[in-house]
Order: sequence, then C-alpha cells, then structure tokens
Amino acid sequence: MGSDRSLAAVTGATGFLGRHLVAALLAAGWHVRALSRSGALPFGDADIVAGDLEDEQALGRLVEGADVVIHAAGIVKAADAAAFARVNVQGAARLVRLVTTRAPGAHFILISSLAAREPGLSPYAASKRAAEDEAAVAIAPERLMIVRPPALYGAHDRETLALFKAARLPVTPLLADGNERIALMHAGDAAAQIVALAAARMPGRFCLADTQPAGYTLRTILSEAGHAQGRHPHFIRLPAAALKAAGQGASLAARLSGRAIMLSPGKVREILHADWSVDPDTMPRDLQVAPRDLVDGFAQTVAWYREAGWL
Repeated sequence: MGSDRSLAAVTGATGFLGRHLVAALLAAGWHVRALSRSGALPFGDADIVAGDLEDEQALGRLVEGADVVIHAAGIVKAADAAAFARVNVQGAARLVRLVTTRAPGAHFILISSLAAREPGLSPYAASKRAAEDEAAVAIAPERLMIVRPPALYGAHDRETLALFKAARLPVTPLLADGNERIALMHAGDAAAQIVALAAARMPGRFCLADTQPAGYTLRTILSEAGHAQGRHPHFIRLPAAALKAAGQGASLAARLSGRAIMLSPGKVREILHADWSVDPDTMPRDLQVAPRDLVDGFAQTVAWYREAGWL
C-alpha cells in the first residue's frame, strides 16, 4: 500500500486523528504533505505547507499534484453554531473547490463523523453533514470517499481523558439509562483502516467501529476505563435534567466569554441520544486491518496517558 510513493495531502495533521493518520500513511510508504498552522509538525517525516483552512493559497499548494487528499481538519467544540459552520463547512467547501481545480484527478477522502447521521441533534452534527453535502456536490462519486468514525480514543486525546478520570472517582456519575449503544474505536485503528481505503482508492461512504459495532453501554465503557487503571468504579445515576442544566450553563458562559466549549446543549443531546451503534453493512470489507478490542485499546491508552503524565 502506497509503495509507489503516492502523494497524500492531509489537513488536520496536528489533530488527534490526524497525528495517527500521518503516522499510518508514512508507515505504509506514502509521501505525505501536511497542512500546519505553525508551519511545522512535532512528529513524522512529512512535507509541510504552512497555513489553515482559510488560506486558499496554502490549500492550493497542499493539494497540487496529490494522488489522495484526506480532509481530517475540523473542530469538535465551539462557542456557537457559526464557528462550527465557518470551520467544518466553509473550510471543507474551500478545500473541495481547490481540489477540483488544482488536483482534479485526486481521490478525496472526507473524515466526517458518525454524528452526521443525526444532523438535527447539534450544530456540530449539522456541520459534519453539511460538509458531506459540499463534497458530494463537487467531487465525482468515483473519486469521493466519506468516512464516519465513531467516538475515538487513544494516545494524544484530551477529550476522552475526562472519561478515564471519571472512572477513577470514588463515585462515578452515570448519565444514561442502560439502553444506549455507543460504538467506539481506537484512533490508531481508524487511521489504519482509512489508509487501507486510500490505497484501494475505494469510493463510497463508510462507517468505522471496533470489534463490537453494536456498541457499548456507558456503564460498560466507564467500567472498562476503570479496570484498565486497576479500579472498579461505583456508580451513581444522575438524571438527564442535570446534564441538560450543565449544558445550558456552559452555553451561557460561552456566549459571555466567546470561548469554545465541549458540553453545549447540542453535545448534551448527542450524549443522551440512544443509538450510536454502527450497522456492519456500512463498514468497509476485506481491508485486512483488524481493530483491537476495547479491553486492549483502553489498556494501551491508559499506558500512554501514564507515560505522558496525564493520569
């Protein structure tokens, strides 16, 4: 895969999934050209284009001559819906437009989210679906791949670190009723599967998941997060109203401060949504890239957090 030194142009290379993508591409023999606001990457052997999603000249240099363009840049938290639209939708549209003119033969891979399946839940989910729509309008179907990863975890991730910290508490709050299904995947496995799909130049829309696409309950996830740290969590169930109130309070604070927040009312609706499972029929086949299971994935993640001094 990538043995002919095919050129992959990557946005979001310094982000959580992006770091894993660059590593997987380089390991598979690809030549990588990455967009970076700082003009540098703290890892890997990739060519760097300094710029961001609002810099059309930088985006043009990024995609020029690329065999595959992987759009992994985006934001998962923002102060308001306009910020999600500006980065996740307008940024994708700008990149797509430049791909059609500067790299018209390139295979375009949009890293979306399982949240795009439910665009009415939140501004984030709506922005991911809108980005898919932008790509589908501009890119020929045979050259377009849309990938919807589930909730990701793994090395370098600060967002799911909170989950592992919650599992260490004397009493762990449980904001679910036990009927929810949440698909998960280690980011390294998601990256490996995306690289395999890129090598195959496979068009279509694919969902990703680990060895259990039907997903897990939140209790199971928190229990395994605790077990990976040698702990056995004790739970206290909190009503959904408590989480909704927290989301409203965080939203008010964001409006006053202009700062991005994760626990918005929209994020609360995502958390309380019962079905984040993945239909196996929507998953890619015959990739020969097997994902690790939850127990191994969490154990490896905890080991990395501890080595990094995060836990």
